[in-house]
Order: sequence, then C-alpha cells, then structure tokens
Amino acid sequence: MTGSSKPAEENWYPPGLFAYNTPPGHQHFDSIISDAKSTADSTDFYNRSLTTRRYALVEMACSSIFSCSCIVAGIVTLANQGVWGVTVFNLNYQDAAQLRLQVEIFILTLNLIVALCTESIGFVHGISLRSALASESRLCFNTNLRLLTAARGWYNPNGTLLNGISAVLLIISYSSVSIVPQIDTTSLQTSQYKDGVAIAGLPILILGVALLLQVIIALSGIRAVKILTWSSSPFDLTAALIHHAQLTPATLRCMRSVSDTDTVGGPMKPLKIQPSAWHAHPSIRKVVISLWVIVAACGGWAALVIHIWHTNPSTCLSSTKSLPLKTWSFIPNGPSNCIAYDLPGSNLGVWILLCVNVAAVQGPLTLGLHCSELIANVIRDECQWRCSTGRKGLRVATNPVKMIFTHPICLILFAAKPFLHWMFGLSFQTFEIATNGELRRPFVFMYTAQMWNLCIALLIFACFFTFVALRRPRGPQPAAYGHVQTLANLVDEWSPVMWWGHKEDGIPYCHAGTSDYPLPDVKMDRVYSGFDVGSDTPSPER
Repeated sequence: MTGSSKPAEENWYPPGLFAYNTPPGHQHFDSIISDAKSTADSTDFYNRSLTTRRYALVEMACSSIFSCSCIVAGIVTLANQGVWGVTVFNLNYQDAAQLRLQVEIFILTLNLIVALCTESIGFVHGISLRSALASESRLCFNTNLRLLTAARGWYNPNGTLLNGISAVLLIISYSSVSIVPQIDTTSLQTSQYKDGVAIAGLPILILGVALLLQVIIALSGIRAVKILTWSSSPFDLTAALIHHAQLTPATLRCMRSVSDTDTVGGPMKPLKIQPSAWHAHPSIRKVVISLWVIVAACGGWAALVIHIWHTNPSTCLSSTKSLPLKTWSFIPNGPSNCIAYDLPGSNLGVWILLCVNVAAVQGPLTLGLHCSELIANVIRDECQWRCSTGRKGLRVATNPVKMIFTHPICLILFAAKPFLHWMFGLSFQTFEIATNGELRRPFVFMYTAQMWNLCIALLIFACFFTFVALRRPRGPQPAAYGHVQTLANLVDEWSPVMWWGHKEDGIPYCHAGTSDYPLPDVKMDRVYSGFDVGSDTPSPER
C-alpha cells in the first residue's frame, strides 16, 4: 500500500461514480464492475484512510510501550523482592480512609489506561478481521463481534484459535488490574509505621504480557490480509468492496431495508417507521440477552454471598447479621459487610490459582462489555446513514477517534468499560495488606454492598442498551445498520457528501437514491422500485 497525499484522501470519488441508470451519462452496473477490475490498483477510487492507519499504528506503539513498561516493572520487582514482593511508593503518615481512596483512584486510572490500550488494539484487530471476512465473501455488516467471529483457518491471526486466545488475554488484562495495587505498611526504627501504595510484581508482569500478546496478534492480522480500507465508515467499506468486485449492487431495491435481505426485491411504498437493530442484526439479540444474563448472574452472586454470610458465620467478617444502611457505601470502609476465603498452595501456585479465580468471575463481565461494542457501532453506522436526509448531508469519511468522543452511545460504552470493571474490583478484592514490601497469604474478599452497587449499575447499563437496540428509527429512509449489501443497493451515486431522497418520478414506479446535492423528500403515497439494469426508467421486478 503506497502513501497518499492529502488531496488523494479528500477527492477519492470520481464524478458520478457508481451512478447506475439514473439520468443519461451515468454508468451501468456492468461497466462499473469492469472499471473496478481494470483500476484495481488505483489510489483515488475510494478512501483508504491512510491517516487513520497512521493513528492506529501510533496507538499500537503506545500500547506496546505501556505493556513493556509493565513487564520491566514486574521483572524488577520479582528480582528484588521475590514472588510475593511489591514495589512501594508514596510512603507517608496518613489515615486509612485517605490511603484507601488513593488506591482506588490508582485502580480506576489503571483500568482507564487498559481500556485505551485494548480499544486501540481492538480497532486494528477489527479492521483486519473485516478484510479477512471480505476476502472469504463472508462479510455482511461493517461491525462484527470481533472475538466471536473468526476467519477460516485455525492458525489464521483472525481464526478461531487466536481469537479465543485474544479473548482470554482481554479478560486477563482487566482481571489483573484489581490485583496490581496494594497497601503496604513499612515499620520504621522509631517503632512507627508508614503506609503507602504498592505495586505487586507478578500481576503487573502478567498485565504487560497480556497486552503485548494482544498487540502481536493484532499486528499479525494486518500482515496476513490485504486491508481494503482503514476507515471505520461503512460507506468507505462498501465502496471498496464494489471497487474490488467483491460486492455487486442489486437492482429494484431502492426502498428495501436490511430486514428485507431475504425477500425478493420489488416495488413498495415507503415505511413511516423502520425496523430496530434487534430485528435487523441477528447477533444483537444474543448480545442483549447476554447482558441480562450477566445482570441476573450478578444479582444471584450477591444473594449467594448473603446466604453464605447468614449460614456460615466462620466466613463472615462483620459483626452484624444484616446489611444496615450505615454500612452501605460505594467504596468499602471499616464496618463493611463481607465474606472471605483463603487459597491453598504456596508461592507461584497460589498466584496462578488467584489469577484464575479472579478471571473466572470477572470474565463474563469483560466479554459482555466487549460484545456491547456491536450495539454501539451498529447504531453509530445507522446514525451516519440517516444523516443523508439532513441539511448538511452525509459525510462519508470519518475519524474513528472523533466518532468515539462525539457519538453519545460510543462515549457511554467507552466510559462504562473502566468504570464497571473498577466497580467489580470494589466488590471482589484480594489480599488485605503488605508488610515491609512483602504480601501476606492471599485472601479473597466479597463485599455485599458493593456487589449490589455493581448489580444496579449493570441493570442500568443493560436497560440503556436494550432500549437502544429496540428503538425503531422514524422516517421513510430504509434502515441499513451498516449492512454492506443494503448500502450498495441504496446508494446509487457516490460522493464525499451525499443526500438521500426522491430522485425521479416514473410510471408506475418512482426512484429514490443518493446525490451530491440535497434531494426532495420521498413521496409517501407513491410506490418505489428503482432502476433495472439496462433501462433508463424505473421498472418493476421482472
């Protein structure tokens, strides 16, 4: 892939590209595909988004630097302090509540950094998976379940094996965060003590290795397949697929939405309300159901802990037999109600058992939040498409970083990931304290109030994403939700800025499509069919 200048990225659609059977002078489908094959090496046919590639590689480099820093910190700590050693900093005389708050802020910050790293890695991995599926003629939507959708071949970087490994590494990345920071008490010669925040050596090493392996898998993916475009826009992807003759627009479907993909095209009147993402994308139903399963599991977990708390007093670390309001807090404090258990074994075996214990409990939450990306990105793609009926029109080229921080659903999901993982860490904690740079035997603490806090937060999260998935867009514009074949059918003229609407009256059928200038609204009382191949007038199905 060669570099491109700025004009090449901004003016990447020739005038009238893909305009099929509209006014005279435009191309037919057959000539479009012929031109696509003969100009396969062109760099100005569609937006390859090379600037996005540079941003993505810079983010990958930053993730690599952070992961290597964690590995170095872990190795140094293990070499100096041993398996149970910690690196202590910020020693001072302070009360326990203030120190606890510092530790929790540190954990939240670390969760945010891990989220930034995994998001950048996930973007690159998703781009390579999308291209791999396209090369196998299996790509249906612009957005897919990244770690649960695999290309063919077990040893393919986007195949089943490495996708499964990536899912495990993602879980390890988040689960190790809650184990890394600890509180250390150091005794002084004056019979006094100083408390400080400490970093456990082995968990920070595991975190660095998990992130670095994800970076390696993602980079392997982009080397194993030809990347058609780095743009996250479904329109750049659709144009690239048509250009490379991997997708052919269908005729007589100018008013057919993604829900009509299994029906034969033909005339129909515009609909006042479009189908929801729940009905349009089969995987979204599974994601929404999985979110509610996680909510139910969290509630069941909290109820189980309360049951054990009442029936097995030996595990109870509270003097009360109930959960009074005075003990209900966001961050566990002195009188918090909890149960605890220790782990058998010694040295490295205990660490392995501890990491597996935390990952097994936190894994469903991590995968559920990962799968929620599908809902956010599918709705983002649909919102972009529906801009084509607005005053400013649809701008095809997008900035993926800007989309995250300007689209409300993407921003909510990005903020929810570190926050919900942090809340999980508040309810499921390990160890009690380190003394003189060495951790004691590990204990696992389950705080009941914090479990219910997490359950309530997950309930709100699941309600919001269920509402988003079930919401039906209003207006006659057919819904696509990033479905590339539907977009290829609906967009009949490509340009950097497009408008969709009524294009031409016909007898007996009208035509709706896109243009590089604002179009009038479609006529709700008329029947639309689109243009047939080889015809210059709207035509019914043959």
